[in-house]
Amino acid sequence: MQVSDLKLPELLDFAPEAGRITFRDHRMLLWDADAFGALRAELLEQVGPEAARGILMRFGFANGYRDALSSKDLFPWATAADWWRTCPAMQAHQGKVRPDVTALVVEPRDGRFELEVRWSDSYEASQHTRLLGPAADPVCWTLIGYASGFSTAVMGEEVFVIEQSCASAGHERCHVLGKTRRAWGAQGDALAAQYRAEIVTRHIDARVDEVRRARPIDRRDPRRASEEGLAGASSTAMQQLLALADKVAQVDATVLITGESGVGKERVASRLHQQSARRGAPFVAINCGALTETLLESELFGHLRGSFSGAIADRKGLFEAADGGTIFLDEIGETTAATQVKLLRVLQEREVRPIGSTSAIPFDVRIVAATNRDLAAMVEAGTFRQDLYYRLHVVHLHVPPLRERREDVLPLARWFAERTSKTYGVPVREISAATATLLAMHPWPGNVRELENAIEHAVALAGDALKLLPEHLPATLREDPAVDELTRLMQQPLTLEELERQYTLMVLARHQGCRADTARALKIGTNTLWRKLRRWGVSSEPR
Repeated sequence: MQVSDLKLPELLDFAPEAGRITFRDHRMLLWDADAFGALRAELLEQVGPEAARGILMRFGFANGYRDALSSKDLFPWATAADWWRTCPAMQAHQGKVRPDVTALVVEPRDGRFELEVRWSDSYEASQHTRLLGPAADPVCWTLIGYASGFSTAVMGEEVFVIEQSCASAGHERCHVLGKTRRAWGAQGDALAAQYRAEIVTRHIDARVDEVRRARPIDRRDPRRASEEGLAGASSTAMQQLLALADKVAQVDATVLITGESGVGKERVASRLHQQSARRGAPFVAINCGALTETLLESELFGHLRGSFSGAIADRKGLFEAADGGTIFLDEIGETTAATQVKLLRVLQEREVRPIGSTSAIPFDVRIVAATNRDLAAMVEAGTFRQDLYYRLHVVHLHVPPLRERREDVLPLARWFAERTSKTYGVPVREISAATATLLAMHPWPGNVRELENAIEHAVALAGDALKLLPEHLPATLREDPAVDELTRLMQQPLTLEELERQYTLMVLARHQGCRADTARALKIGTNTLWRKLRRWGVSSEPR
């Protein structure tokens, strides 16, 4: 996703049955603009212009600061400037204002921040004019507060945005400037006194830690995550894996989960947590490959205020936030050598030292790690520490790729179809026989994640159709050479015996002549397959 692709409706989770709207891990609310305007008018009447201005600026600041923290997770690779550009995008998508950024410099390392924006259709200016008449001075207080809070989070130091001219005061558009507190000079000190930014940011950071304890970094309920992708696991391989996972869940042994990307490693980790005695405590998941070394260290271990540029408040790390529960270190093979050393110390000593602190904090956390890389080969190559590998490799769970457990494809597809249909508010779509054939034949290089996306694509395109048809599937599935071969067979006037022969040979070729894999895919015994091949005069080495 690019910043320009930001669409707020796609980022919000609507759960009307629970009375909640969430953005990342944060609850959102929808308020009527006229009602907010009435509240603003009452504030002005009850406490006076200066006090009302300060209250609304601080409200906006807290809103912007929190949205910045949530939006950062969407673009972990983005530059500071790209991260900041989600600010006007969020304001526009939230229906607050239509911003036009005319000048922007965002350089946290050099402490440089320069902003010039022109706003159109400010909800705040229009509400003030509607209820109180034209203003003598700028009145977009929550909007400048929002931009100030968002910019403060991006820069890691106090940034204040002021409004020089306002539509409520008769100007065509609102004109806004932003600088760091230092760059504003004496005016910056006066603004800081109005915002009390340090107190606001400390409160929001504390709230973030509170939410992390109550709701994992992965915003999904771990019980739901443990069901997703495992509900249709009827294959022998997955049943054996889940039985082993449930057994291991009863003890606190460290677990390493391996498997290709998209096979459901995180869902197995969620099941481990949910089946354990720690199920009532947090399940905290973090993708180690999505963050830079510095950010990952800060997220895992926490930091003290002032310990590095941008550390404007103390923050607890995920090991501390997950205390009593489970921490899931996804993509552990992507960590740097320096991070591996620090992780090894943490795992050995069972205590964590926040960045900038001289004292360690003990924790009680179950460690589950996952990777799609061959850690043993990385150890041999010298790119992964051997001692850390053995610390993690206490119990090993390997999740097989979907192509090796094809009997799971259709149950999973049906489960995804039912869930997606309910999510979209449409009748539950059944899978047609032709579609089921295509799904069964596809090699699924993207594993369960690819299957889930394919079914969601099909449900979205199904329209009024009662069943998911082949034309509803992504083109990549319909253009699969194996599917083309199957379609050719289906179109030929073949006897049932000849159709069975050609189809069996095609499956045999797909499994590179392996009788065991072919028999498993066809759900027949290896002896039965051998007899059929002998009757057809086909020789195949037993593999």
